[in-house]
Amino acid sequence: MGKTDDFRELKIKAISLRRNILKMLQKAGSGHTGGSLSIVEILVDLYYRKMNIGPEIFESKKRDKFVLSKGHGCPALYAVLADLGFFPEEDLWELRQLGSKLQGHPQLGLPGLEISSGSLGQGLSVAMGMALADRMDGVDARVYCLMGDGETNEGQVWEAAMTAAHYNLDNLCGIIDFNKLQIDGMCCEVKDMGAYKHKWESFGWHAVEVDGHDLEALDKAFEDVEKVKGRPQVVIAHTVKGKGISFIENKVEWHGIAPKEDELEKALAELDEQEKALDAERKGE
Repeated sequence: MGKTDDFRELKIKAISLRRNILKMLQKAGSGHTGGSLSIVEILVDLYYRKMNIGPEIFESKKRDKFVLSKGHGCPALYAVLADLGFFPEEDLWELRQLGSKLQGHPQLGLPGLEISSGSLGQGLSVAMGMALADRMDGVDARVYCLMGDGETNEGQVWEAAMTAAHYNLDNLCGIIDFNKLQIDGMCCEVKDMGAYKHKWESFGWHAVEVDGHDLEALDKAFEDVEKVKGRPQVVIAHTVKGKGISFIENKVEWHGIAPKEDELEKALAELDEQEKALDAERKGE
């Protein structure tokens, strides 16, 4: 599937990706389920709609770049990269195995990755460096950096935010997976970040908030921020941890565990029903 204007097709793609995320996590027996499921629509809109990216142009300086700063959400990114042909889909079933290129956090050597990531707080600094380098080289490309909301407790995020604003890096777009939960509980209870949108704006960024599971709204948000000149942008995507699976949604205990075989079957049945509903909606038009 290449770039498409059919949002129903993109919604079906999101369901398909969630299936593979759950399957690879169940086979691995470990991993981060909740935060992988919450970022699916963000990745779908970026990789299938917005970014100039693909296996055939990955060595080109003109490619757009994506940094998954919240590296523990990598099963979602792996599912997308396999679907786009960066590597065979069967490699997904080697997640977290000894010697596999698909480790529990992204590791350079896997086609389609820009950096190794997962030491939380560092991704925005790297993305900022990429954006600055592109501007110095006269490259017309954009750099996207996806962070977790809990991750923004890290001070390095705000050092990078200040520096990006100082250099007016309007080719840099941050994205927050704002699912309100982190490993130790609710983000507002672990460390309350206060007026989140205002905080980014006070650091000199253009900030927008959006439903992170509404593909049409996400698409418009990314389209709008790309028009902003003279400063970096951040899309604060309100998401649901574990999105798409009723017994996983908004459950902090699903931050770092994988589904068991019976849970996988139950989850896949829910996804099948979601796809049937989309198909019925299409036929009813």
